Amino acid sequence: MIITDLKPDNEKHIRQAAELLLNCFDGSWETLECAIDEVMDSFDEKKISRVAVDDENNVIGWIGGNEQYDGNVWELHPLAVDERWQKNGIGTLLVKDFEERVRERGGITILLETDDEDCRTTLGGIDLYSDFFENLKNIKNVGQHPCHTLRIFTLYAYGWSRNDPGYAKIKSYNLLSEKVWI
Repeated sequence: MIITDLKPDNEKHIRQAAELLLNCFDGSWETLECAIDEVMDSFDEKKISRVAVDDENNVIGWIGGNEQYDGNVWELHPLAVDERWQKNGIGTLLVKDFEERVRERGGITILLETDDEDCRTTLGGIDLYSDFFENLKNIKNVGQHPCHTLRIFTLYAYGWSRNDPGYAKIKSYNLLSEKVWI
């Protein structure tokens, strides 16, 4: 397995990355064409788009991200791993590779935002603002929420999802630098 740039002229890898989106994010993209458009949108100088490829040159994972705040912060979006390869450290390797690419570009923080639309964390289905800090301190992944299996991110906030009111929006970060803001 290798991790490499996803190239805009590699139709096979683009299609396989789009298929990962369809399989890993149920309902987020209605058609393969919509998922391909999402992949194509990842080709920009202010974005990172990397794939994990197996020994037969098939995409088994995709990670992307976009620059924010003059390159100091990078939002990780998306991260998808083929179901057959999950629980083998592919997602962690993709995130570590993404961190290196962000560092190379001078970034100091990675932001990860996710929704809990199906109550797979302890924030799902509760009154988010009763005992806010206790809920934040004690969040647990009770239903294999994919983004909260990444232990390298620190949860820092949550609130109502603008995409689906009534569900939690969870924000996490990973600090890459000891750079001090003055």
